[in-house]
Amino acid sequence: MIAEKTQMGTYKETEYIYKDLTYKIIGVLYEIHKELGSVHKEIIYHKAITIELIEKGIPFVEEKTIDVKYKGKKVGVYRPDFIIDEKVILEVKVAPAITKAMRDQVYYYVKGTKYKLVLLANFGTSKLGVKRLIYTDK
Repeated sequence: MIAEKTQMGTYKETEYIYKDLTYKIIGVLYEIHKELGSVHKEIIYHKAITIELIEKGIPFVEEKTIDVKYKGKKVGVYRPDFIIDEKVILEVKVAPAITKAMRDQVYYYVKGTKYKLVLLANFGTSKLGVKRLIYTDK
């Protein structure tokens, strides 16, 4: 199950995992959106995110392979856009809106892995869209 919360929502601080890290990541996303707007292809935003994460000293890996397992055996792989500080998956989109299909995609990235938090960022609108998705086993 994915619990969906927008980063800018009015939730208790104790409900946020990796609060400081996600605050930094979202700051990077807003900085990029402010300068580049919403008119570019996804690869442009990927490159800008890479530049910003390096400049800010935030550790990350791009498109790290995550094994998909069935009964303990590898049956496939997923490659999320970024894994930041081995804690947060960042998935970048350029679309008219964040859809259920996008949320479902990141659900499968984290299901059965050690990762519990996904930031789903959409640069495709005049206002940056960021969804904070928390995976739970419930």
